[in-house]
Amino acid sequence: MATVNAADRDEFNMIHKSLLKHYSNDIYADIWKIGANLGLRIGDLLKVQFNDMDLENRTLSIIEEKTKKSKAMRLNEVVINLVSKRRHQWPDDIYLFQSHSNRATKDQPVTSVSVGRAFKQCGEIHELKINTHSMRKTRGKVLFDAGVAVAKISKILNHSSEAVTLRYLGISQEEEQQTYDDFVL
Repeated sequence: MATVNAADRDEFNMIHKSLLKHYSNDIYADIWKIGANLGLRIGDLLKVQFNDMDLENRTLSIIEEKTKKSKAMRLNEVVINLVSKRRHQWPDDIYLFQSHSNRATKDQPVTSVSVGRAFKQCGEIHELKINTHSMRKTRGKVLFDAGVAVAKISKILNHSSEAVTLRYLGISQEEEQQTYDDFVL
């Protein structure tokens, strides 16, 4: 599997604008923004239904497909605003990211293949190596860069260990060793 990168804040915003510009529907831009804010795997994100969320209490509750673990998370203002917009646009939809293609089966979410294709095309425009997993990696990297402890990031992403999270964030052993030279007391 090809390695993809997390986007920094500037790249994140650039991809979001590009998705809005290049696609007549804002679904891919909304997936990008909500996905990075929640840090869910694409399969879990696309299966989110409106009834999984309680906007008044700012919560989303799911069972992660990969880990089979229950996950409850707080929805931030960005996510709440986008969810509300989508609900207003598509009041009869079941899924947050429901397909409206005449080729799709009724009441199904968009596919991860179509999302991946859109992300890859926008990444190529900007010479960035991104795909659907970049949203999740971006969430982890933004937290790490802001000084959030690796243990907390590991818990947020439901990783099995901190070592997995460090590899996931691309923190190499050499970078870890370099801290001994960079931070002399």
